[in-house]
Amino acid sequence: MEYVNKFKDILKELRLEKGLGQVELAKKLGVSKGVISLWENGLREPGMYSLILISDFFGISIDELVGQA
Repeated sequence: MEYVNKFKDILKELRLEKGLGQVELAKKLGVSKGVISLWENGLREPGMYSLILISDFFGISIDELVGQA
């Protein structure tokens, strides 16, 4: 899916802008560091619940998170 390519780049950019490592972000979202890595490498897609958590954490819409805004 095309949005995964945008999502992975946007997620990494947002994480770096906040000065967070993958481990720190994982703790804040309640997922493993491995999941963050899979998302950022485009090897796994987040589910709707995870998209909501991520968008809430970064204060952006899901549309923005997946590059559709």
